[in-house]
Amino acid sequence: MRFVSGLSYYTYFLSRSLAEEHDVSVILERNLVPRFLYPGKSRVGTEISPLATAEFAPTFDGLDWYGIPSLWQATRFLRRQRPEVLVLEWWSAACLPGYLALSRYANKLDIPMVLELHEDLHPAEAKVPVLGPAGAWGLRRLITSASRFVVHSEWSRDRFSDKYDIKPDRFSVIPHGPYGLVSPHEAPTRRRNADDPITILFFGTIRPYKGLEDLVDAFDLLCESGEGRWRLLVVGEPWENWTLPLDKIATSVHRDAIELVDRYVRDDELASFFGRADLVALPYVESAASGPLHLTMATGLPVVVTEVGGLVSAVADYKGGVLVPPSNPEALALGIEAAAALAGHRHEDPHSWERTSASFQKMFDNLCAGPPA
Repeated sequence: MRFVSGLSYYTYFLSRSLAEEHDVSVILERNLVPRFLYPGKSRVGTEISPLATAEFAPTFDGLDWYGIPSLWQATRFLRRQRPEVLVLEWWSAACLPGYLALSRYANKLDIPMVLELHEDLHPAEAKVPVLGPAGAWGLRRLITSASRFVVHSEWSRDRFSDKYDIKPDRFSVIPHGPYGLVSPHEAPTRRRNADDPITILFFGTIRPYKGLEDLVDAFDLLCESGEGRWRLLVVGEPWENWTLPLDKIATSVHRDAIELVDRYVRDDELASFFGRADLVALPYVESAASGPLHLTMATGLPVVVTEVGGLVSAVADYKGGVLVPPSNPEALALGIEAAAALAGHRHEDPHSWERTSASFQKMFDNLCAGPPA
C-alpha cells in the first residue's frame, strides 16, 4: 500500500479469497520505482488504505526497485514458504527485476509459475527510452517461464495469444472479483425529488486512456438540453501530465455544476462520494479491465461504460450497465440518459470472489495434478 493503486487492492482481495481454502503467502512490491518517477509521488507512503495481507497470510513487505537487500530476503522468504504454485501479477514493467528473479528461483525449486496478465506493456511505459524495450524484453522472458496464464476476458486471451504466440489452451479466463470497499448499505440509494439534479460520478485516475475529456463534452451536451438537471462529480488523481480534461472542466460554461476532487482519495472517503452519485460514467478509450468498474458494480449503481477491451464482458451480466461506443460524446450523453432511468435502486453484482477463487482452484488442480499414471 506504499505505492497504492488498483493492483494493490486486487492483490489484497485475491489473496484473502484464496486464503479461505489454501495456505497463502504474499510477497509485495514496496518501493516500486524511484519516488520522483511515480505519477502519484506526492502521496506515496500516506495512509490511503488500512488493508493489509499480513492480517491473514505470511507477508514479505517487500521488494524494492534497487533490490538490495530485499531481493535476497524475498527469495529466502519464497524458499521458506515453499509454495506449490507461484502467482505473479503483471501490470507494470516496474515489477520486472523482482519478477524475473522470483520466477528464476521458483524454477530452481520446481515451483510452477502462473502469470496473471492484467494488461500489456502500457503505452506510457513503452514510450520511455530504455524502459520500453527493456520492459517488452522482460515480459517475453516472464512469458517463456510461465506454466499457465490468467486473464480476465476472452478479449485479453485472444490478444495475448496472438501477440506472444501462446496457445489459447494455456490460458484460464477468470473474471475480476469485486472491490468490496463500498457496500450497498454504505452508499444507500439516494432519495431524489423530481427537481433534484442527477449526479454523474467519474472515479479513477485521470489518464489519456480514461476518456474523461469525452465525459466533460457529453456533460456540456446534457446541460444544453436540460440545464439544472445534471451535476458532474470528478474524483481522481491526474497522471502522465494529462491536463486536457481538467482544462475542459475549467473552461466549461457549466463549470458551476462540476465538482473536481483531483487527488487519490482514502478508503474511508469512498462511501461519501458513491453515496452522492446517481450513476457512474467510465468513458475509457481503451482498457483490458477496470477496478473502478468493479467498485461501481459492487455498490449496485448504474454505470455507463464504453465498448472497449475486456469491459464488454465484465459488464455483460450487470443489469445496471449501459454500453456506448468510445470517443463519442453524443453517444455517451445518450447512454447517461439511459443510465439515469436505471437509477433509484441497487443492481446485483454478477461477480464474486468465491467464483474467482473457484476458477483459480480448478486451474491449480490441473497444474499440480502431475503426469497421468
